[in-house]
Amino acid sequence: MNKQTTKVLLVDDEPHILVALEYLVKQEGYQVFKASDGESALDLVQQQSPQIVVLDVMMPGIDGFEVARRIRNTPEHQDTRIIFLTAKGTPADRFQGYATGGEVYLTKPFDNKELINTINEVVEFG
Repeated sequence: MNKQTTKVLLVDDEPHILVALEYLVKQEGYQVFKASDGESALDLVQQQSPQIVVLDVMMPGIDGFEVARRIRNTPEHQDTRIIFLTAKGTPADRFQGYATGGEVYLTKPFDNKELINTINEVVEFG
């Protein structure tokens, strides 16, 4: 994957976080799509087939764990990489994140460099 052709879907119900994430990820050269809830995220996964989904857990309606589970259960999106970015940081939350298909589990507040480095590593190494 290279940055210019890599699609990143950002999913968070907090508008200011979504704007900050969009700015960071676009600055790095990726194609960016945004969703503010689980239902919209699943629609965008079907429409855009992003290679990476940066996913919050606590959202109205369908939570991030269920979004990840549904992405993983869709054969054509099995290779989609999921990075959880959430305030839910207990060991049980982390376990659930990995169990539902997340490759990486980061907690808020997050470090901008750590997030970008994580996305870059997922793009480079899969």
